[in-house]
Amino acid sequence: MSVLHHQVLIVGAGSAGIATAASLKAREPGLDIALIDPADTHYYQPGWTLVGGGAFDVRATARPMASVIPRGVQWLRAAVRAFEPEADTVVLDDGRRVGYSQLIVCPGLKLDWAAIEGLPESLGEHGVTSNYRFDLAPYTWELVRQLRGGRALFTQPPMPIKCAGAPQKALYLACDHWRRQGLGSAIQARFFNAGGVLFGVPDYVPTLMEYVDKYAIDLQFNHRLVAVDGPGKTATFLRSAADGSVATVIEPFDMLHVVPPQVASDFIRNSPLADTGGWLDVDPASLAHRRFANIHGLGDVINTSNAKTMAAARQQAPVVACNVLAALGMRSSRATYQGYGSCPLTVERGKIVLAEFEYGGRLAPTFPRWLLEGRRPTRLAWWLKAWLLPPFYWHGMLKGREWLAGVRSAEQAPHG
Repeated sequence: MSVLHHQVLIVGAGSAGIATAASLKAREPGLDIALIDPADTHYYQPGWTLVGGGAFDVRATARPMASVIPRGVQWLRAAVRAFEPEADTVVLDDGRRVGYSQLIVCPGLKLDWAAIEGLPESLGEHGVTSNYRFDLAPYTWELVRQLRGGRALFTQPPMPIKCAGAPQKALYLACDHWRRQGLGSAIQARFFNAGGVLFGVPDYVPTLMEYVDKYAIDLQFNHRLVAVDGPGKTATFLRSAADGSVATVIEPFDMLHVVPPQVASDFIRNSPLADTGGWLDVDPASLAHRRFANIHGLGDVINTSNAKTMAAARQQAPVVACNVLAALGMRSSRATYQGYGSCPLTVERGKIVLAEFEYGGRLAPTFPRWLLEGRRPTRLAWWLKAWLLPPFYWHGMLKGREWLAGVRSAEQAPHG
């Protein structure tokens, strides 16, 4: 079988893959690029939290994949079976082999629903839901609207996960609705977090704790969800104590919002490209693979310490585009990624805490404080999230328009 070949081959047509392809085409219109992805629909996943809170139409979060593939980019509708980096080749699930000069790997991550016993068969009924799936986010809002009393449990798995603030967003929007309906005292909201802190960047925790108190949320740290009995309406957790002991805790519920454990996909974990944890092994600044010089990675699959968010991919895409072009001899300078990520923490309907930070938890606000104080909830941040970011995504990021994503050269980047 003959081997196809492209100057640039991109694995994954999610936010990261489409944005990188568009960035490359904007810089070098004649570049030969192919995108590999079997999906026929492209999703704007940040919108699902607002869908679950009754503030967004789920239909607006999906478009045909063909409509977002950049012009001049070939789409290979297939899944990847294996990587052969020594031969500069990717093997597809249909047996085709595709060669490349430069490879960009950004297939996202795997939502491991099956890691929680009983969860797959309970989702979408028995009061069990998740905003992490397109078809379930509307069910979240249905449950929130219908619940008039009882126990509502919200979970967060061990890190890393997509958008570490998303589990809390579901919690706060639900609590805000119940408060507005006069049901705050009738519904006990409990947040079961597998970790030991509310949010990984301490600067934002005081404001979030104000809302925890406002909604009378019962915080439970070091509780990892391991099983769900939908018909029996119970959730089983493993509670870790400071002395290392682990206890089993069974909690009844009337509503259960689950965030599943998240891992790299099997074809990444079992490949020569993975680190010991199964994630794509890249340099945190250049996003180049640590062992294979003509491979770069970005998005949720990489092993860097930044938050796994769409905002991170928005900043990473032009960095990878510049560095790939430099590797091809089409640019003289390389770019550096500083670890930027953003998490719009939706604390109530109409107000958001716009958390923005870089590697090491350094705050990295886009706007001056007089315009938008990121550590406090503001209506302007809500407006940005609900009304500006969706068209910004579809017509900006996915079209190679790098608004608010200035590329910093390696020479300009600060050290440390």
